Amino acid sequence: MNQAKDRNATSDQLLMIEKHERVIAYLYPIIQRTPRQHGIVRDKMLACLFDTASYIMQSGKSGHVSKLYSADASIAMIRFYLRFYHASIRHLTTKQHEHALSLVAEVGSLLGAWIKRKKGN
Repeated sequence: MNQAKDRNATSDQLLMIEKHERVIAYLYPIIQRTPRQHGIVRDKMLACLFDTASYIMQSGKSGHVSKLYSADASIAMIRFYLRFYHASIRHLTTKQHEHALSLVAEVGSLLGAWIKRKKGN
């Protein structure tokens, strides 16, 4: 029984990491080109992208729901930064913003399903 849970966590984790890698691969070059005057936002956004990957990994290894909530909060911060990049500093086009949000939504929906399963156990 415990091995089945480990396999589910591992497959969930691998799928989420794969999807999140797509988010990073798409956003990293765009964020890196942020003008120098917005360097603090750039650094925070990049840290948030990579912290999310770390939270996902920790969630799979620890099995603690609290780590899943940390990953969920990190995804919410990514959405915040995307809105800021699009609306405030206008570094993302509408098309880039929409595409990035759809990629993040894939990770978010997988994470939400994982949290729901964990809470049910």
